[in-house]
This record gives sequence, C-alpha cells and structure tokens, in this order.
Amino acid sequence: MRKTSFVFAFFATVLAQTTFAQDIPKQTVNEQLRAQLPEAIRSAGKMTAVNNGSFPPYEIVTGTELSGATKDISDAIGQLLGVEVDHASVAGLPAVLSGINSGRYQFAMGPVGDYPDRQKSNDFVDWVKEYVVFAVEKGNPQGITSLETTCGKRIAVMSGGSAEKVIKEHSQKCVDGSKPAVEVQSFTDQPSSILAVRSKRSDAFFSSQAPLTYFVQQANGQLELSGVGQANGFKDIYQGAVVSKGSPLGGVLVNAFKILMENGTYASIMKKWGLENNMIKAPGINQGQ
Repeated sequence: MRKTSFVFAFFATVLAQTTFAQDIPKQTVNEQLRAQLPEAIRSAGKMTAVNNGSFPPYEIVTGTELSGATKDISDAIGQLLGVEVDHASVAGLPAVLSGINSGRYQFAMGPVGDYPDRQKSNDFVDWVKEYVVFAVEKGNPQGITSLETTCGKRIAVMSGGSAEKVIKEHSQKCVDGSKPAVEVQSFTDQPSSILAVRSKRSDAFFSSQAPLTYFVQQANGQLELSGVGQANGFKDIYQGAVVSKGSPLGGVLVNAFKILMENGTYASIMKKWGLENNMIKAPGINQGQ
C-alpha cells in the first residue's frame, strides 16, 4: 500500500486544486451526546478509526495523512463528542473488521458496505448509498457493460469486499452456462486495482461508483465508467461506519450523524467532495439487505 503513496500525493494535490473551497462549520461539543460515549473513550479523550487505504473521495491516504469526505466527517463528529479521532491504515477489509472486533480500533468511519453476512459480527451505521460499476479502458474495448458481460474477462476487485464475492459467484454461473470463467484479480487497495486496468493487466475494475468516478477523472482520458445504471448483482447498497457488534458507540454515531444532517454540515461535506448523489436523508443501523 505504501508504494502508492506518491500516486495519491499527486491525486490529492489535483483534487485540492479542483475541489471548490468550502468552509465546513466547526461543531460545538454536545455534552448529552458525549455522555453516551463508552467511559474508556471519554477518559482517553480520543478514539481510533481504522481504514484499509485510499478509497477516494472518501478516504485519500497520503503517507500517514488522511484527507477526503471521511476525514471531514470524522473531524465534525470528533468536535461534537469532544474527542480526537485518530486514523490508522491496515491492508484489506478483513484486517479492518478483525481489528475492530479485537478492540484494537474503536471503529471504522468507512464508508464500508453494509450486508447481512457482515452484520453477524459487526454493526453498521449507514451514512451513504452507493452503486457498483466498472472502470474500463477508454472506448471499452472488451465490451464490459454489465455483470453479464464479464465471462472470460480479467476483473480486478478489492480483496475481501462485496464486489469480489459477487464476481466470484457470477464466474461460477459462467462456468455452469458453458462459458469461460471470470479471471478474478483481487487487490488489497484501490490504487493497485486501478493501475492494473491502466496498465492493461486487468480488463476492468469492479467497485463502488464514487471512487471509480474519482479515478476516471484523474486518468487523463485513459479510463471511463461502464455498467452505470445496472444492478450488477447488487440490491440497494448502504455503506457506513463499522463498530463491534452491540457496541454503544453505534448509537452515539447515529445521533451524531443526525445532528450533522440537521445542521447542514453533512450536506456541506458531501457536496464539497462531489458526493451529492450518495447522500441519504437519515442515518440508520444495519439497513443493508
């Protein structure tokens, strides 16, 4: 993951130049909400959010620094709760979830895909909706327009993610239908996945539309989106913060998001990062189906 830090230093600089300047209002500590925090967090005056590397425009990891919509949301929630929110990066979503469940990290701000199988071990505080599409070479020479057109193609995905599960299940359907299997190429971070497409080692990167839109914008005309408006094997996709199962922090985060949505901060942050189409009207726990 560290080998891509230079790439994202460049991306972050470009985005800083192209994203319009917008001041995010500073929050006042909500003492009632702060009192709901677990005692260990209140005593420490901080909590650690874990991520699995760059997931722009939500999470842009440059060296040890984090920027993006997730960072802005984290700062605002930290201000509401009167605590600092530190950030740590690990390799892959499985490491994120195990780190939270072991107590090493208090939560992940995400957004991470909320699905029933994941809800067995963790609770999800949903704060965005998402769609899964393909990033392909300009002109789409392999003709990848939906999940159904991926048989026999080389498809990059994030290791341990929902897209990996969907594409592997579809690959089996290809084989059962006497078609060639999908060559599933799993990567631990987004930059490696997108670079595989740009270097023609993968035919497409199958992932969330928001980060893929960002990557396409930064690719100097080399990439385009495909499969937009298609279900691509998914129902409504909610994404959110992740806490350990039954953690009281989940309810605190729900109430914090409600405040940010009511006072306009949530909308300001989402619009700043071009995420208007991913906004939801109210946060919720484990809404994924």
